[in-house]
Amino acid sequence: MKLEVLGMANDVILDIQNVTKQFPGVTALDDVSIKIKRGEIHGICGENGAGKSTLMLILKGVHPYGTYEGKILYEGEELILEAGGIRQASKKGIAIVFQELTLIPDMSVGENVFLGREPVKRTGINWNKLYSDTQAILNKYDLDIDASETVRNLGVGKMQLTEIAKALSEDAKILILDEPTSALSEDEIDRLMEILEGLKRHGVTCIYITHKLPELFRITDTVTVLRDGKVVTTQSTENLNEAQLIKYMVGREIKERFPRGQNNPGEVLLSVNGLHAVDPNQSNKEVLKGVDFNVRRGEIFGIAGLMGSGRTELVTTLFGEYGKITEGTIKLDGHEINVKNSHQAMMKGISLVPEDRKRFGLVLIQSIQKNISLANLDQFSTSFRINFNAENKACDYYSKKLSIKAPNLEMLCEKLSGGNQQKVVISKWLMSNPKILIMDDPTRGIDIGAKFEIYKLMNQLSEEGISIVMISSDLEEIIGMCDRIMVMCEGQSVGILEQDEFDREKIMAMATGLTKKNHFLAKENIL
Repeated sequence: MKLEVLGMANDVILDIQNVTKQFPGVTALDDVSIKIKRGEIHGICGENGAGKSTLMLILKGVHPYGTYEGKILYEGEELILEAGGIRQASKKGIAIVFQELTLIPDMSVGENVFLGREPVKRTGINWNKLYSDTQAILNKYDLDIDASETVRNLGVGKMQLTEIAKALSEDAKILILDEPTSALSEDEIDRLMEILEGLKRHGVTCIYITHKLPELFRITDTVTVLRDGKVVTTQSTENLNEAQLIKYMVGREIKERFPRGQNNPGEVLLSVNGLHAVDPNQSNKEVLKGVDFNVRRGEIFGIAGLMGSGRTELVTTLFGEYGKITEGTIKLDGHEINVKNSHQAMMKGISLVPEDRKRFGLVLIQSIQKNISLANLDQFSTSFRINFNAENKACDYYSKKLSIKAPNLEMLCEKLSGGNQQKVVISKWLMSNPKILIMDDPTRGIDIGAKFEIYKLMNQLSEEGISIVMISSDLEEIIGMCDRIMVMCEGQSVGILEQDEFDREKIMAMATGLTKKNHFLAKENIL
């Protein structure tokens, strides 16, 4: 049941009227009109490229007044933001928390919150006031963070809360959150939801952008759906269901979110036994403390666990790019392997689609073609020269195979939607002809339609005999797509579930260590 804002009329704080925004050759927003009420949590959803980000950037002043048609009324007056008007928007009370965090890791929470607006005294910055004011904000909104803590030492969840505190420090009346839970654990998501309800009680209006449909039904009062730059519908959340929302978003009915393939897993291809590894920069920090599993040929093998459970550390170690192995064995096709770097992994037939595609998967200022071929140039090189015709032909093949939506292969990756960027990363590693394709949160930050396409691709690849190792923070996704699931907790594998054992509560109990704890308690009682 949604909370009401005590003592506050449900009037319109933001009235977007007939806004159209065009870029060369593209209409990003087409006659968009939305009314957002004071003190509500208003969800905005749609596929990548629907116009959500463009609209938010107009509200923040990145696309200033005069570069779009229509008008926006904020508290009854027309919102006029000049070029470079981000600070102007903040002063008016419009704040945005972007999906990509903008914090400076080596500064404290307080320094980040008041960066560029530090309180001063005659001799310089008034550090006492900076930290006391920051702590007052944190306490007011029940954000469990120490103002003096260095940001680098915080978990991702608390970094996200620091971003929110930074926005609220300017007395935000409207808080825009763009995919705020994309890197959060289940517990951190629960905490964020509590905080948003608290902000609502304080009269803060939230605009909540997400691809995660359960979150929309959990936290929002109203939902607006954008498709191809147009408003499809604005409705009270309680009047919608998930099937209706998906149909509004993609323009067609998707009968099953997680399509099942016809794969028939074969013999064991990858076997990991008793794997221990330490952080390469801190030899006394053990990140893997005993991992055992095997992956069969043509299988979709899931790895579940909370943030910090060792999932990403495991797959990057298998790929030769992270942990220093101290104990255990890795066997591929029955032969023990010792992979020292990503090139060796690729030569053995192991490829990795990384968790953060922008940092580790793409060169954003390069073209689609150069990104796809980047890890595979030896396939096209002869006598220190690149056969550009062969490169273009191969890249074109994978671009069509994965249905990358772009006018040509010369388009820069930074111009692509999140879903198409992810397809470029997958194309790059498919070109290396992997036996095992590791996919770390492959649908993070992409829309429902693009997710469905990637699910179908995963099924197709497994049917072709490629083994897929899939990490996901979305339990519904990992249950819906995988043949078996290994659960990790504190650097260890704590169990492997077959399909008939899949259960959210069981997975969470294993991921939190509850199952292991109960096992030890039972053992003590027996003794």
